[in-house]
Amino acid sequence: MTHVVGCIDASPAAPAVCDYAVWASRRMQAPLMFFHVIDDGRFKAESNLSGNIGLGSRESLLEELAELDAKRSRIAKEHGRHLLEAAVERAQQQGVVEVRQRQRHGELSQCLLDIEQEIQLLVMGIHGENSTPADRHVGSQLETVIRSMHRAIMLVPDDFKEPQSAMLAFDGSATGFRGVKLLASSPVFKDFPLHLVMVGPDTSDKWEQLRQAEKQLTDAGCEVHLAIRAGDVEQTLHAYQEEHNIDLLVMGAYGHSRIRQFFVGSTTQNLLQAARSPMVVLR
Repeated sequence: MTHVVGCIDASPAAPAVCDYAVWASRRMQAPLMFFHVIDDGRFKAESNLSGNIGLGSRESLLEELAELDAKRSRIAKEHGRHLLEAAVERAQQQGVVEVRQRQRHGELSQCLLDIEQEIQLLVMGIHGENSTPADRHVGSQLETVIRSMHRAIMLVPDDFKEPQSAMLAFDGSATGFRGVKLLASSPVFKDFPLHLVMVGPDTSDKWEQLRQAEKQLTDAGCEVHLAIRAGDVEQTLHAYQEEHNIDLLVMGAYGHSRIRQFFVGSTTQNLLQAARSPMVVLR
């Protein structure tokens, strides 16, 4: 059975991750799981002091360092457990009856890959644990997770707003049509305004590609709006999203299209850092 998985940490986005995961679980009619990873590397002594310790005191100090590492690990595990319990309680307050929770030790992307077969949608916060209001930097492990996972990923800002509309950045490629097929098969977008937007030249063959994609989506019960816009990908998508007050941006990290080049290129950091609404990355 696959789940909507909310990846919980101590970042300011954690409550929003909970809320968006609950929302997606309901829309997708999928069970909900909260997942927390303890990065063992963060709870080890910062340096190996054994070479600088005198012969008479070396053993006792090494034992003390080992005890300190063990204590840090226990505290991290307990902290993670409290984070998961708080997430479960928040979901239950919103009416979710059954919520799974799991905790793992290791590197985040590898731990997620280990449970990939159980994931239908992964929900993560855009900003990292060390972000501040003055420095809203993107989580350091986010790019690694996006590149390694082969599941849809929902990246969310720090505040929850229930999505009422969505926009798919579409390029007309074969892999782009696979993204359309994924949307058409998901109950999330049924009876949901969905804008299909191409960035590039306004030509008859581009409109034909849009019409083909539109048919797949309307046959699945989606309310579809089509558009072709010229210009820089990042600026054009932002402008269209603001113009139509769209709550959710859907993009595909696949193929070799301009959309993919944009997503995995240098402008990704700027897009995510400035994001005030969630983004779904299709794989």
